[in-house]
Amino acid sequence: MQRLRLKADGRIVELRDGQEFPLAPVTPASVPMETAPPPAVRDLRRRARLTQLEFAARLGVPVETIRNWEQGKRMPRGPARALLAVIAHAPDMVFSALAKA
Repeated sequence: MQRLRLKADGRIVELRDGQEFPLAPVTPASVPMETAPPPAVRDLRRRARLTQLEFAARLGVPVETIRNWEQGKRMPRGPARALLAVIAHAPDMVFSALAKA
């Protein structure tokens, strides 16, 4: 039986002997792309004059998540992407609302 794993970036790999082997090369057409680019997390955080730890605490996510986004290891998706887009336009309102929650 073949063991497969779907990776966060859309790749599918086969698991054999504790190692991952790509099933097919990734082409731009095979990776789903969202329409708008995500806001630059580092720029948003710096404009808010917050450290990674402070920014993570305000968003309610682990600091590792912020680091991964800023380093390009992961991309914000879904609700996080939407929240970052709103922060880009009205950071004070968002942080105020999140502080009350």
